[in-house]
Amino acid sequence: MIFSSFIFLFFFLIITIGLYYVCPKRIRNLVLVVTSLVFYAWGEPIYVTIMLSSILFNWIIGILIHNSKERQKESAIFQKLKVDKVLIIICCIVNLGTLGFFKYTNFFFENVNSIFDFAIESLEIVMPIGISFYTFQTLSYVIDVYLGKVKVQKNIIDFAAFVTMFPQLIAGPIVRYSDIDTQLVTREESFEKVSKGIIRFIAGLGKKVLFANKAGAIWEAVYSNLNGEMTVSMAWLGAIAFTFQIYFDFSGYSDMAVGLGQMFGFDFPENFKYPYISRSITDFWRRWHITLSSWFKEYVYIPLGGNRKGKGRQILNLFIVWALTGLWHGASWNFVIWGIYFFALLMLEKLFLLKFFEKLPKFFSHVYSLFFIIIGWIIFSCTSITEIGTYIQNMFYGKLMSDYTLYLLGSNAILLILMGIASTPIPKKVAKGIAEKLKLSPETRYMFKIVASMIVFVLSIAYLTGDSYNPFLYFRF
Repeated sequence: MIFSSFIFLFFFLIITIGLYYVCPKRIRNLVLVVTSLVFYAWGEPIYVTIMLSSILFNWIIGILIHNSKERQKESAIFQKLKVDKVLIIICCIVNLGTLGFFKYTNFFFENVNSIFDFAIESLEIVMPIGISFYTFQTLSYVIDVYLGKVKVQKNIIDFAAFVTMFPQLIAGPIVRYSDIDTQLVTREESFEKVSKGIIRFIAGLGKKVLFANKAGAIWEAVYSNLNGEMTVSMAWLGAIAFTFQIYFDFSGYSDMAVGLGQMFGFDFPENFKYPYISRSITDFWRRWHITLSSWFKEYVYIPLGGNRKGKGRQILNLFIVWALTGLWHGASWNFVIWGIYFFALLMLEKLFLLKFFEKLPKFFSHVYSLFFIIIGWIIFSCTSITEIGTYIQNMFYGKLMSDYTLYLLGSNAILLILMGIASTPIPKKVAKGIAEKLKLSPETRYMFKIVASMIVFVLSIAYLTGDSYNPFLYFRF
C-alpha cells in the first residue's frame, strides 16, 4: 500500500484517523501499532514476523543493557564483566546480519560466482519493504540506550509504536527514538495540528502525483532509447527528468510522512531543504535525505574517529561512510560507485574547491553543483556499469537533436519549467510577498492555503484516476 493510492487515501487513512481519535488517549499508541501492522501486512504479510521479531529483540536488548548498567553502579564484578558491551555487540551483529541477509546475500553470491567462476544458485529472497529504515531506527535506539543518551523504553507498545508507525515505516524520514521519545508518552493533538498535517500531506501528494510521476514518464521514455537512437539533448532531458523525479518522489513522500505524523500529534524531523539550490556538493548533502546523513554521521563517522585523528584517518572514515551510504541504497555496484563518486567530490571540496568557489559568483558554484548532482543521478539510476558508461557517453557525444527529442521537449517544456521553480523556495517567497503587499491577515492566508490544497488534491485524484503510472522509487531501498 502506498500513500498515493485510492485504497490508502479513501479507506485506510480515514478508518485509522477515525479509530485513533475515537479511542481514549491511553490506547492510541496501541491503535497506531495495530493499524501500522495492517498497513505493512497489506503488501507482504509474511514479513510482518521479521519486523515483530526485530521489535521484540531490540526492546529486550535495550532493557538488558539498561539493567546491566544499573548493576555496574552497584557491583564491581559487573563492572569487570562489561555485559553491556557484549549485548551491544550482539545487537549490532543480529540487526546488521538480518539486514545483510535479506538485502545482500544474492549480491554476494553473484560477485563470488563472477570472480571465482562458481555456480552458486541465488536464493529466493524477497527483501522486506522498509527493512533498511526500521533496522536503522531500532539499532540507533539500542546504541543510544547503551551510550546513555536516551532512557530505556520498558513499555513494549510504546516501543512498537516508534518502530511500526506507518507514516515513516516504508520510506522515512529515519526517525530516531530521541526525536519522539517524549511524544510517545505525551503529545499535542489538536484540530489545528491535524489541519496543518492535512495541508502538508496534500503538498507531498501533489509533488508525487503531479510532478514525480510525470517526470518519471519522461525518464522512462528516454531510458528506453539507451541502446537505440539517443541524442545528446535527449540524454540530458532524461537526466534532468530523473533528477526531478527522484526529488519530488522522495521529498513528496517525506512531506506526506511529516503531514501524517502531525495528524496523529507527532513532529517528525525534516528530510529535505531545497537541495537543488545548493552551491556545493557539501551543501547538497546538508539538504538531501537529511536524516540518513545525520544517522551515518552520528553512528558511523563519529565512532570511527571523525576528524579527530588526523587528515588521513578522516579521509578513510569518509570513504567508509560514503561506500556504506551507497551500499545502503541497494545491493548493486552502481550504488557503491555512486557513494564513492560523492566521496571523491566531497574530498575535493574539503581540500580546495570550496575556497576556490568562495571567490567566484554564486552562479558558477550553483551550475557546478547541479552538473555533478545530475551526473550522480545517472550513476544512481542505471542498473549496470555498462549502462552508466553508455548513458554518460550519450550526454556528451553523438547526434545533438532528433524529431523525437523535439517532441519530448515541446510536450514537456512547461512541466519542466514548473518543476524547476517548484524545487526552489521561489513559490513560498512569492506567496509571502503577495500576502504582505495585500496586508492579508493570518486567517485569510490560511484560507488561501486550504483552497490551494483542495485544488492540488482534486488535480492529484484526477491524475491518479486517469494514469496507471504511479511508482515509488524508494520502495526498493
